[in-house]
Amino acid sequence: MMTISRWKVVLVILATVLGFLFTLPNLLPSDIRSKLPAFMPHKTLNLGLDLQGGSYLLYSVDAEALRTERLNNLAEDIRTTLREKEIAFSDLAVAGGQIGLRVTDQAKVSEAANLLRRTVGTPLAGAAGGRDVTIATAPDQRLRVAFVPEALDAATASAVEQSIEIVRRRIDQMGTKEPDIARQGKDRIVIQAAGESDPQRLQNVIGQTAKLTFQMVDDSATPQDVAAGRVPPGSEILPSTDGFSPNYIVKRRSVVTGEMLTSAQPSFDQNGASAVHFRFNGVGARRFGDVTRDNIGKRFAIVLDKKVISAPVIQSAITGGSGEITGHFTPESANDLSVLLRAGALPAPLKVEEQRTVGAELGADAVQAGTTSAIVGLVATMVFMLLIYGGLFGGISLIALGVNALMIIGVMSFTQATLTLPGIAGLILTLAVAVDANVLIYERMRDELRAGRSLITAMDAGFSRAMGTIFDANMTHIFSALIMFNLGSGPVKGFAWTLAIGVFTTVFSAVLVTQVLLAWWFRAARPKTLPIA
Repeated sequence: MMTISRWKVVLVILATVLGFLFTLPNLLPSDIRSKLPAFMPHKTLNLGLDLQGGSYLLYSVDAEALRTERLNNLAEDIRTTLREKEIAFSDLAVAGGQIGLRVTDQAKVSEAANLLRRTVGTPLAGAAGGRDVTIATAPDQRLRVAFVPEALDAATASAVEQSIEIVRRRIDQMGTKEPDIARQGKDRIVIQAAGESDPQRLQNVIGQTAKLTFQMVDDSATPQDVAAGRVPPGSEILPSTDGFSPNYIVKRRSVVTGEMLTSAQPSFDQNGASAVHFRFNGVGARRFGDVTRDNIGKRFAIVLDKKVISAPVIQSAITGGSGEITGHFTPESANDLSVLLRAGALPAPLKVEEQRTVGAELGADAVQAGTTSAIVGLVATMVFMLLIYGGLFGGISLIALGVNALMIIGVMSFTQATLTLPGIAGLILTLAVAVDANVLIYERMRDELRAGRSLITAMDAGFSRAMGTIFDANMTHIFSALIMFNLGSGPVKGFAWTLAIGVFTTVFSAVLVTQVLLAWWFRAARPKTLPIA
């Protein structure tokens, strides 16, 4: 106890100073915080939805729409494959969750089935046959193509993960700070956007699939065909929002897709109207250039979520890899469309299951209640330690407790963790339980003194022999926190994160800080007895 390693002293001082520096911005008004030197930390705690107010949205991935889209794409792949091999067929259609077709030549039924087994679909681990589709023959020269159940489950799981990342990018580009986006169950996504009080605007940006495609308009279809809904093979009829035609018949095959975009920014066209300027990557620019060069004088449709937003006539080859989307845009809608295109398209539509708004007043009340609870708990802990262990040892415990609080808030500010109401509960619990380690150490010192040990031996034993119990107790805390963090939802995660940080800071402050302070006191006072004896 009379000799403390220099690294321990340096570590305690460094942890205390850093904890204070990273906690300080939370104690300063925003105008003063903005004037801090550049080398000083400026980050503050992020307040969660229940403290700051904001919007709560619960979405589910539309698995049925995802399956329908995959079946339609598979049908187009089958059409292309059979035509390339000059195998005649008819009645190609999607119905009942599968694709059916009839091979015209009976002698080529087996050839067509074997061809599709080799070429369509993709490998899938764990699926029967090793692929994600099955091809079966049926009477009257018919083939049935369907996805295996494992493929649909894998597609849904992948769609959820992709949707979370895309939603996060969209919200970030809106300027919303630190949204909490998490998976819930098999196909649901929970979004908590603190500080965003307009859930409808969030829905407009988050919920739109934003699947952009460039498809050629089918000029073989007459206006009468369009009016009657007669669609040539390989084409589809889509509604329009361009104000010129209620709908268009376009080729199903997309010449360029939104995945090939590298940028999308709101702009103005030559007439001063709002528009969206976009740029393709190398592959998209080359493909777009080839298509426009080969189809001068024809129209191509810019399609967003199965709606034609513009269908201009190709005047010349567009080889620069960039273009402009015009339409009935306002500056805000042009900006929102740019956000959607930059973030990427959702792999499947999202359905709103629940939405609610948390008012800022409720958040302020929660902050006040949490602050009051923390102060009451801290004062009660201080009184207990001072009454039981006196001004010296009790005061040292309280200093260690203060360092602990600085470190917790400092770490949360540095990592930009979101503080929720359960997080405040975790902070209060951590500070209240933090003195348990000091109690164990002090009581072990008392036991050693009663057993006739010397003063120095008793103090050393208080730390060394109590460490096993302290370690075991905190390991149970950290395991509980990890379980809650991995299995819980947003508020539970906030509680678990605060608790996990508190475990490490508590052991550090209650053991190392207390040990250094007691060593300094012992070397300065040279006591004959301990005040707690």
